[in-house]
Amino acid sequence: DIQTPNIDSLARDGLTLNRFYSMPICTPTRSALMTGRDPMKLGSVYAGFQPWQNGGVSPEEHFMPETFQAAGYQTAMIGKWHLGLPTKNRSKPTPSHHGFDYWFTTWNNASPSHKNPNNFIRNGKAVGPLEGYSCQLVADEAIDWLDNHRHPKAPFFLNLWFHEPHAPIAAPDEIVSTYGELKDRAAVYSGTIDNTDRAISRVVEKLNQMGVRENTLIIYASDNGSYRDDRVGNLRGRKGSNWDGGIRVPGIFSWPAVINKNRVLKDPAGLVDVLPTLCGLLNLEVPQDRMIDGSDLSPLLKGKPDNFKRHQPMFWHLQKSLPIVAMRDGDFSLVANPDYEIPATNMFQERWIPRVK
Repeated sequence: DIQTPNIDSLARDGLTLNRFYSMPICTPTRSALMTGRDPMKLGSVYAGFQPWQNGGVSPEEHFMPETFQAAGYQTAMIGKWHLGLPTKNRSKPTPSHHGFDYWFTTWNNASPSHKNPNNFIRNGKAVGPLEGYSCQLVADEAIDWLDNHRHPKAPFFLNLWFHEPHAPIAAPDEIVSTYGELKDRAAVYSGTIDNTDRAISRVVEKLNQMGVRENTLIIYASDNGSYRDDRVGNLRGRKGSNWDGGIRVPGIFSWPAVINKNRVLKDPAGLVDVLPTLCGLLNLEVPQDRMIDGSDLSPLLKGKPDNFKRHQPMFWHLQKSLPIVAMRDGDFSLVANPDYEIPATNMFQERWIPRVK
Protein backbone atom coordinates (compact mmCIF):
# COMPACT_ATOMS: atom_id res chain seq x y z
CA ASP A 1 0.00 0.00 0.00
CA ILE A 2 3.01 2.34 0.07
CA GLN A 3 3.01 4.99 -2.64
CA THR A 4 6.15 4.61 -4.78
CA PRO A 5 5.22 6.12 -8.15
CA ASN A 6 8.81 6.95 -9.06
CA ILE A 7 10.21 3.49 -8.36
CA ASP A 8 7.20 2.09 -10.24
CA SER A 9 8.08 4.37 -13.15
CA LEU A 10 11.62 2.99 -13.26
CA ALA A 11 10.12 -0.50 -13.55
CA ARG A 12 7.74 0.53 -16.34
CA ASP A 13 10.57 2.24 -18.20
CA GLY A 14 12.87 -0.76 -17.87
CA LEU A 15 13.10 -4.40 -16.94
CA THR A 16 12.19 -6.08 -13.66
CA LEU A 17 13.86 -9.29 -12.49
CA ASN A 18 11.36 -10.67 -10.00
CA ARG A 19 13.69 -13.42 -8.75
CA PHE A 20 16.48 -11.06 -7.83
CA TYR A 21 18.71 -11.69 -4.82
CA SER A 22 20.91 -9.91 -2.32
CA MET A 23 22.75 -11.44 0.61
CA PRO A 24 20.78 -11.84 3.87
CA ILE A 25 22.32 -8.77 5.59
CA CYS A 26 23.90 -5.43 4.71
CA THR A 27 27.68 -5.69 4.55
CA PRO A 28 27.93 -8.95 2.55
CA THR A 29 25.52 -7.57 -0.04
CA ARG A 30 27.47 -4.35 -0.48
CA SER A 31 30.77 -6.14 -0.88
CA ALA A 32 29.28 -8.65 -3.36
CA LEU A 33 27.79 -5.81 -5.40
CA MET A 34 31.05 -3.87 -5.47
CA THR A 35 33.27 -6.84 -6.40
CA GLY A 36 31.10 -9.45 -8.14
CA ARG A 37 32.56 -11.94 -5.64
CA ASP A 38 31.18 -14.11 -2.87
CA PRO A 39 31.45 -12.33 0.51
CA MET A 40 33.20 -15.37 2.04
CA LYS A 41 36.21 -14.52 -0.13
CA LEU A 42 36.21 -10.94 1.14
CA GLY A 43 35.97 -11.42 4.90
CA SER A 44 32.54 -9.80 4.86
CA VAL A 45 30.16 -12.66 5.59
CA TYR A 46 28.84 -10.86 8.67
CA ALA A 47 27.27 -7.49 9.28
CA GLY A 48 29.97 -5.27 10.59
CA PHE A 49 33.17 -3.39 9.91
CA GLN A 50 32.24 -1.18 12.83
CA PRO A 51 34.63 1.43 14.36
CA TRP A 52 35.78 -0.98 17.09
CA GLN A 53 36.70 -3.71 14.58
CA ASN A 54 39.81 -4.35 12.54
CA GLY A 55 37.82 -5.67 9.59
CA GLY A 56 37.32 -4.05 6.21
CA VAL A 57 37.39 -5.20 2.61
CA SER A 58 41.02 -5.25 1.52
CA PRO A 59 42.11 -2.47 -0.89
CA GLU A 60 43.60 -5.30 -2.95
CA GLU A 61 40.06 -6.31 -3.88
CA HIS A 62 38.91 -4.79 -7.18
CA PHE A 63 35.83 -2.62 -6.71
CA MET A 64 33.40 -1.74 -9.48
CA PRO A 65 34.23 2.01 -9.56
CA GLU A 66 37.88 1.16 -10.24
CA THR A 67 36.77 -0.34 -13.54
CA PHE A 68 34.88 2.85 -14.34
CA GLN A 69 37.76 5.11 -13.30
CA ALA A 70 40.06 3.25 -15.64
CA ALA A 71 37.57 3.84 -18.46
CA GLY A 72 37.45 7.60 -17.84
CA TYR A 73 34.30 7.81 -15.72
CA GLN A 74 33.81 10.21 -12.82
CA THR A 75 32.82 8.24 -9.71
CA ALA A 76 30.93 9.16 -6.52
CA MET A 77 29.72 7.23 -3.47
CA ILE A 78 26.84 8.88 -1.60
CA GLY A 79 24.88 7.41 1.32
CA LYS A 80 25.35 4.43 3.63
CA TRP A 81 28.77 2.77 3.22
CA HIS A 82 29.05 -0.01 5.85
CA LEU A 83 32.26 -1.42 4.35
CA GLY A 84 34.65 0.05 6.90
CA LEU A 85 36.26 3.46 7.44
CA PRO A 86 39.44 4.41 9.31
CA THR A 87 39.46 5.60 12.93
CA LYS A 88 42.17 7.20 15.08
CA ASN A 89 43.30 3.75 16.20
CA ARG A 90 42.56 1.63 13.14
CA SER A 91 43.80 2.12 9.61
CA LYS A 92 41.22 1.02 7.04
CA PRO A 93 40.57 1.83 3.39
CA THR A 94 38.10 4.56 2.51
CA PRO A 95 35.93 4.78 -0.61
CA SER A 96 38.86 6.69 -2.16
CA HIS A 97 40.96 3.53 -1.93
CA HIS A 98 38.21 1.60 -3.72
CA GLY A 99 37.84 3.80 -6.80
CA PHE A 100 35.60 6.68 -5.75
CA ASP A 101 36.67 10.22 -6.66
CA TYR A 102 34.16 11.73 -4.24
CA TRP A 103 32.30 10.39 -1.22
CA PHE A 104 29.66 11.51 1.25
CA THR A 105 28.91 8.61 3.56
CA THR A 106 28.10 7.29 6.99
CA TRP A 107 29.80 4.37 8.73
CA ASN A 108 26.54 2.48 8.99
CA ASN A 109 23.07 3.89 9.59
CA ALA A 110 22.03 7.52 9.84
CA SER A 111 22.37 8.70 13.44
CA PRO A 112 20.55 9.48 15.65
CA SER A 113 17.92 8.57 13.04
CA HIS A 114 16.98 9.48 9.49
CA LYS A 115 15.93 12.90 10.81
CA ASN A 116 18.72 15.47 11.17
CA PRO A 117 21.63 13.01 11.00
CA ASN A 118 24.97 14.11 12.44
CA ASN A 119 27.32 11.36 11.23
CA PHE A 120 27.98 12.05 7.54
CA ILE A 121 31.59 12.23 6.37
CA ARG A 122 32.55 14.02 3.16
CA ASN A 123 35.87 13.00 1.59
CA GLY A 124 37.31 12.10 4.99
CA LYS A 125 36.04 15.09 6.98
CA ALA A 126 33.10 14.96 9.40
CA VAL A 127 30.25 17.15 8.19
CA GLY A 128 28.51 17.63 11.56
CA PRO A 129 24.77 18.01 12.24
CA LEU A 130 22.52 18.38 9.19
CA GLU A 131 18.88 19.38 8.91
CA GLY A 132 16.51 17.21 6.96
CA TYR A 133 15.94 13.53 6.30
CA SER A 134 18.71 11.22 5.24
CA CYS A 135 17.28 10.21 1.85
CA GLN A 136 16.71 13.84 0.87
CA LEU A 137 20.19 14.82 2.06
CA VAL A 138 21.63 12.00 -0.06
CA ALA A 139 19.63 13.30 -3.04
CA ASP A 140 20.84 16.85 -2.33
CA GLU A 141 24.46 15.69 -2.36
CA ALA A 142 23.98 13.66 -5.54
CA ILE A 143 22.46 16.62 -7.37
CA ASP A 144 25.20 18.94 -6.10
CA TRP A 145 27.87 16.47 -7.26
CA LEU A 146 26.29 16.27 -10.70
CA ASP A 147 26.22 20.05 -10.89
CA ASN A 148 29.49 21.07 -9.29
CA HIS A 149 31.99 18.28 -8.62
CA ARG A 150 32.39 16.22 -11.78
CA HIS A 151 33.79 16.95 -15.20
CA PRO A 152 30.68 18.03 -17.15
CA LYS A 153 31.64 16.13 -20.29
CA ALA A 154 32.80 12.88 -18.66
CA PRO A 155 30.58 9.83 -18.20
CA PHE A 156 29.76 9.14 -14.56
CA PHE A 157 29.16 6.32 -12.10
CA LEU A 158 26.99 7.54 -9.22
CA ASN A 159 26.48 5.05 -6.38
CA LEU A 160 23.51 6.02 -4.16
CA TRP A 161 22.90 3.88 -1.07
CA PHE A 162 19.92 5.23 0.86
CA HIS A 163 19.61 4.52 4.60
CA GLU A 164 15.83 4.18 4.66
CA PRO A 165 14.02 2.05 5.80
CA HIS A 166 16.76 0.70 8.11
CA ALA A 167 16.28 1.48 11.80
CA PRO A 168 16.41 3.87 13.61
CA ILE A 169 13.61 5.16 11.41
CA ALA A 170 12.09 8.60 10.91
CA ALA A 171 10.05 10.34 8.21
CA PRO A 172 8.15 13.63 7.86
CA ASP A 173 4.89 13.72 9.81
CA GLU A 174 2.88 14.74 6.75
CA ILE A 175 4.00 11.56 4.98
CA VAL A 176 3.69 9.24 7.97
CA SER A 177 0.15 10.46 8.68
CA THR A 178 -1.04 9.13 5.32
CA TYR A 179 -0.21 5.61 6.53
CA GLY A 180 -1.40 5.73 10.16
CA GLU A 181 -0.75 7.31 13.51
CA LEU A 182 2.51 9.22 13.91
CA LYS A 183 3.70 6.84 16.66
CA ASP A 184 2.81 3.72 14.68
CA ARG A 185 6.14 2.14 13.72
CA ALA A 186 4.58 0.48 10.68
CA ALA A 187 3.36 3.88 9.47
CA VAL A 188 6.79 5.44 10.04
CA TYR A 189 8.41 2.54 8.19
CA SER A 190 6.06 3.14 5.25
CA GLY A 191 6.83 6.84 5.44
CA THR A 192 10.58 6.22 5.09
CA ILE A 193 10.01 4.32 1.85
CA ASP A 194 7.60 6.96 0.50
CA ASN A 195 10.14 9.67 1.34
CA THR A 196 12.93 7.74 -0.40
CA ASP A 197 10.75 7.41 -3.49
CA ARG A 198 10.42 11.20 -3.53
CA ALA A 199 14.19 11.56 -3.20
CA ILE A 200 14.71 9.20 -6.13
CA SER A 201 12.34 11.32 -8.22
CA ARG A 202 14.52 14.37 -7.63
CA VAL A 203 17.64 12.60 -8.86
CA VAL A 204 15.84 11.22 -11.92
CA GLU A 205 14.44 14.66 -12.69
CA LYS A 206 17.97 16.06 -12.51
CA LEU A 207 19.07 13.51 -15.11
CA ASN A 208 16.15 14.64 -17.28
CA GLN A 209 17.19 18.28 -16.90
CA MET A 210 20.74 17.35 -17.90
CA GLY A 211 19.39 15.63 -21.03
CA VAL A 212 21.08 12.33 -20.16
CA ARG A 213 18.26 10.19 -18.74
CA GLU A 214 17.69 8.22 -21.96
CA ASN A 215 21.30 7.07 -21.95
CA THR A 216 21.69 6.55 -18.21
CA LEU A 217 21.32 3.08 -16.71
CA ILE A 218 19.60 3.10 -13.30
CA ILE A 219 19.71 -0.06 -11.19
CA TYR A 220 17.35 -0.23 -8.22
CA ALA A 221 17.56 -2.96 -5.57
CA SER A 222 17.84 -3.57 -1.81
CA ASP A 223 20.61 -4.97 0.36
CA ASN A 224 18.38 -7.56 2.08
CA GLY A 225 14.80 -8.45 2.86
CA SER A 226 12.78 -6.51 5.41
CA TYR A 227 13.34 -6.91 9.13
CA ARG A 228 9.55 -6.67 9.58
CA ASP A 229 7.57 -9.88 9.28
CA ASP A 230 4.64 -7.96 7.79
CA ARG A 231 6.74 -6.61 4.87
CA VAL A 232 7.99 -9.76 3.18
CA GLY A 233 4.73 -10.69 1.48
CA ASN A 234 4.28 -14.44 1.15
CA LEU A 235 8.02 -15.16 1.31
CA ARG A 236 9.48 -17.36 4.02
CA GLY A 237 11.87 -15.75 6.50
CA ARG A 238 13.06 -12.15 6.75
CA LYS A 239 16.32 -10.17 7.02
CA GLY A 240 19.11 -12.38 8.34
CA SER A 241 17.63 -15.51 6.80
CA ASN A 242 18.79 -17.50 3.77
CA TRP A 243 15.15 -18.15 2.88
CA ASP A 244 13.65 -15.93 0.18
CA GLY A 245 12.24 -13.47 2.72
CA GLY A 246 15.80 -12.55 3.66
CA ILE A 247 17.46 -12.48 0.25
CA ARG A 248 14.87 -11.92 -2.49
CA VAL A 249 14.66 -8.19 -3.26
CA PRO A 250 13.57 -5.79 -6.01
CA GLY A 251 15.64 -5.88 -9.17
CA ILE A 252 15.02 -3.07 -11.69
CA PHE A 253 17.27 -2.16 -14.66
CA SER A 254 16.09 0.98 -16.44
CA TRP A 255 18.00 2.26 -19.50
CA PRO A 256 15.53 3.67 -22.02
CA ALA A 257 18.00 3.87 -24.92
CA VAL A 258 19.09 0.23 -24.60
CA ILE A 259 16.70 -1.93 -22.53
CA ASN A 260 13.17 -2.52 -23.80
CA LYS A 261 10.51 -1.17 -21.49
CA ASN A 262 7.99 -2.84 -19.21
CA ARG A 263 9.42 -6.37 -19.21
CA VAL A 264 9.48 -8.86 -16.33
CA LEU A 265 11.94 -11.76 -16.21
CA LYS A 266 11.83 -14.74 -13.85
CA ASP A 267 15.44 -15.84 -14.34
CA PRO A 268 17.26 -16.00 -10.97
CA ALA A 269 19.84 -13.21 -10.72
CA GLY A 270 21.30 -10.94 -8.09
CA LEU A 271 23.49 -8.05 -7.03
CA VAL A 272 26.60 -10.23 -7.31
CA ASP A 273 25.93 -10.14 -11.07
CA VAL A 274 26.03 -6.35 -11.41
CA LEU A 275 29.77 -5.88 -11.98
CA PRO A 276 30.09 -8.44 -14.81
CA THR A 277 26.78 -7.23 -16.24
CA LEU A 278 27.91 -3.62 -16.45
CA CYS A 279 31.15 -4.74 -18.03
CA GLY A 280 29.11 -6.69 -20.59
CA LEU A 281 26.76 -3.79 -21.32
CA LEU A 282 29.50 -1.18 -21.60
CA ASN A 283 32.25 -3.29 -23.22
CA LEU A 284 34.51 -2.95 -20.20
CA GLU A 285 36.95 -5.63 -19.09
CA VAL A 286 36.00 -7.89 -16.20
CA PRO A 287 38.91 -8.32 -13.74
CA GLN A 288 40.98 -11.25 -14.98
CA ASP A 289 43.22 -11.80 -11.96
CA ARG A 290 40.57 -13.20 -9.62
CA MET A 291 37.46 -15.37 -9.61
CA ILE A 292 34.29 -13.43 -10.38
CA ASP A 293 31.29 -15.29 -8.98
CA GLY A 294 28.56 -13.21 -10.62
CA SER A 295 27.44 -13.74 -14.21
CA ASP A 296 26.91 -11.30 -17.06
CA LEU A 297 23.16 -10.64 -17.36
CA SER A 298 23.47 -8.42 -20.43
CA PRO A 299 21.98 -11.03 -22.82
CA LEU A 300 18.86 -11.16 -20.62
CA LEU A 301 18.63 -7.39 -20.46
CA LYS A 302 18.96 -7.09 -24.23
CA GLY A 303 16.29 -9.69 -24.94
CA LYS A 304 18.63 -12.55 -25.94
CA PRO A 305 18.03 -15.14 -23.20
CA ASP A 306 19.46 -18.00 -25.27
CA ASN A 307 22.87 -16.32 -25.02
CA PHE A 308 22.84 -16.29 -21.21
CA LYS A 309 24.38 -19.03 -19.12
CA ARG A 310 25.16 -18.83 -15.41
CA HIS A 311 28.63 -20.28 -14.91
CA GLN A 312 28.08 -21.46 -11.31
CA PRO A 313 25.15 -21.73 -8.88
CA MET A 314 24.21 -18.74 -6.75
CA PHE A 315 25.35 -19.14 -3.14
CA TRP A 316 24.51 -17.68 0.28
CA HIS A 317 26.11 -18.21 3.68
CA LEU A 318 25.37 -16.63 7.03
CA GLN A 319 26.74 -18.12 10.21
CA LYS A 320 23.79 -17.15 12.39
CA SER A 321 21.09 -18.15 9.90
CA LEU A 322 19.06 -21.33 9.76
CA PRO A 323 19.55 -22.56 7.08
CA ILE A 324 23.23 -21.64 7.30
CA VAL A 325 23.76 -21.97 3.53
CA ALA A 326 21.58 -21.87 0.43
CA MET A 327 22.30 -22.47 -3.24
CA ARG A 328 20.22 -21.88 -6.34
CA ASP A 329 20.74 -23.28 -9.81
CA GLY A 330 17.94 -22.41 -12.22
CA ASP A 331 14.65 -23.67 -10.80
CA PHE A 332 16.32 -25.70 -8.06
CA SER A 333 17.36 -24.63 -4.57
CA LEU A 334 19.39 -26.41 -1.91
CA VAL A 335 19.47 -25.33 1.73
CA ALA A 336 21.34 -26.84 4.67
CA ASN A 337 21.45 -26.41 8.44
CA PRO A 338 24.68 -26.84 10.43
CA ASP A 339 25.18 -30.17 12.19
CA TYR A 340 27.94 -28.85 14.43
CA GLU A 341 28.30 -26.16 17.09
CA ILE A 342 29.33 -22.76 15.72
CA PRO A 343 31.64 -20.54 17.81
CA ALA A 344 30.01 -17.56 19.46
CA THR A 345 32.75 -15.17 18.32
CA ASN A 346 34.84 -14.66 15.22
CA MET A 347 37.62 -12.39 14.03
CA PHE A 348 35.30 -10.05 12.17
CA GLN A 349 32.46 -9.38 14.59
CA GLU A 350 33.11 -10.21 18.22
CA ARG A 351 29.94 -8.54 19.50
CA TRP A 352 27.28 -9.71 17.10
CA ILE A 353 27.22 -13.41 16.16
CA PRO A 354 25.30 -15.57 18.65
CA ARG A 355 25.93 -19.24 19.28
CA VAL A 356 23.73 -21.49 17.12
CA LYS A 357 22.87 -25.02 18.24
